[in-house]
Amino acid sequence: MARLDVRNLGDFIREQRTSAQVSLRQLAKAAGVSNPYLSQIERGLRKPSAEILQQIAKALRISAEALYVQAGILDERYADSDVPNAVLGDTFITERQKQVLLEIYDSFRKENDDQTAATGEAGTDSAVPADGQPTASADIDAAAN
Repeated sequence: MARLDVRNLGDFIREQRTSAQVSLRQLAKAAGVSNPYLSQIERGLRKPSAEILQQIAKALRISAEALYVQAGILDERYADSDVPNAVLGDTFITERQKQVLLEIYDSFRKENDDQTAATGEAGTDSAVPADGQPTASADIDAAAN
């Protein structure tokens, strides 16, 4: 997982707010946070939770994923997956649990990326299920080679 970059995040939020022509007070109210807290986030002094980022994104009418990427919570390579947003949006688990889940998910993705790079193929282990018996698609792939 990337480290949370609160300075760049604050600058990004300020830029989005300014371009949307929304005052700090208006954004704070729309996001359900106090003016001082939002100001501290924008100045890089406070580390907002994923839930607060989601509220800010909603108030700015931008994707929460864009803020998560900017904050370093979410890697840009997750663009093809809904898993991180589902984890970050879950209200039944703690912030720490969310981070751990995303770290595990990230390690699986990296492992699969490494395997794909080494073999030159994507999804190589999908042709052989847990019982060890090749599927019909494996037979087709073998016949095609």
